[in-house]
Amino acid sequence: MHHAIEVRDLHFSYPDGRQALQGVTFSLAPGEKAALVGPNGAGKSTLMLHLNGILSGSGEVRCCGLPLEERNLPEVRRAVGLVFQDPDDQLFSLTVFDDVAYGPTYMGIPQAEVRSRVTDALGQVGLLGFEERLSHHLSPGEKKRVAIASVLVMQPEILALDEPSSGLDPSGRRALMRLLAELPQTMLAATHDLRLVVELFPRTLLLDQGRLVADGPTAEVLSDEALLEQHGLESPWRDLEPTWNRSPATPHASPS
Repeated sequence: MHHAIEVRDLHFSYPDGRQALQGVTFSLAPGEKAALVGPNGAGKSTLMLHLNGILSGSGEVRCCGLPLEERNLPEVRRAVGLVFQDPDDQLFSLTVFDDVAYGPTYMGIPQAEVRSRVTDALGQVGLLGFEERLSHHLSPGEKKRVAIASVLVMQPEILALDEPSSGLDPSGRRALMRLLAELPQTMLAATHDLRLVVELFPRTLLLDQGRLVADGPTAEVLSDEALLEQHGLESPWRDLEPTWNRSPATPHASPS
């Protein structure tokens, strides 16, 4: 059985010479869900953009068994659904229906099947009945779900999500978590939200300065406070104890 995602010795530098990825190697099995964490500038978004060929470095990237080469890009991009951090980068049509229908319509899929796919995708994200709503009038959480639906409508095997919980209030975040937990696709999510990682992703990859410095079970990686501190992160368990429950500091004696 092929890996869903296979990255081997991936290097990438931007035109200004900054090295964003330095020898990244990992693989994900079909159906596996993993989080990609690291400080700002670690290379997380750069790595995600390699998964469907928006960026191309040296090394090897395979998705669903296909090498990311020019001849394979249309098939790879159907198989790998990329959800951007800001849904406004993904939603550009007037209505929710038009946004979700854009991909399959562009691919020349018959309109009857497009409508069926849009209904299924909106049902998956809990937005049936939103078809005629104006996309720019939606809440941030609703926009995020429409962006995910616009990817699910293409029936991808892999979801690559960049900061999926960014900008969401607690209610939107909970709705997103329920959605992601139920989806069957192989999933890689780049995120700073370590509490989300703990709750949803059994495996964590830690990237810093373009290098993969840790890869293992989430409970192990995110329990290593020394490792996290070394790479600019804080343990997600550190803030679970409420501050009001901590013993107050001993007051200084007042001068007599």
